[in-house]
Amino acid sequence: MSTLPLVTEADATPEQATALAAVKQALGSVPNLSRAMANSPALLHGYLGLAGSLDGGTLPRSTRERLAIAIAQSNTCSYCLSAHTYTGQRLAGLSAEQAAAARKGDADDPKVAAILAFAVAVNEQRGRIDESELAAVRHAGVSDAEIAEVLGHVALNVLTNYFNNVAGTEIDFPRVLA
Repeated sequence: MSTLPLVTEADATPEQATALAAVKQALGSVPNLSRAMANSPALLHGYLGLAGSLDGGTLPRSTRERLAIAIAQSNTCSYCLSAHTYTGQRLAGLSAEQAAAARKGDADDPKVAAILAFAVAVNEQRGRIDESELAAVRHAGVSDAEIAEVLGHVALNVLTNYFNNVAGTEIDFPRVLA
């Protein structure tokens, strides 16, 4: 059950309407996450800004989607797990097996597996990782720029996971339960 209303174009304030229009222009549709976030246009614009910046980073979309799946599973966010399983398979070319492995923080590529293990450790330990975890991800060939980007993606996904868990956002993707 939603604890925050989903803002529609019909009941949006001018500021909310502008934020929703930006989402529709970027994605072609407006998912329920964006409609719930539109209760605070500042939050929705901030989310879109960070997501847009990270989309232009060095991590491939398939890695970003796997990371989002791993963090959604770690935070038991069924909305984000559903959304990223769908977009990972439809837009990033992940197989069902790759999406399932990502839920466990694993991947068929050693570098991606190291990124996912690191991201899940950062999330579950609230950023308090030890040197061995940092050494392991570097040993797998992950650069400092990529490590920084992974941290940005963890933060972005924690935002959406926590938001959806609190808001009770209705899932508008094929349902995958965390």
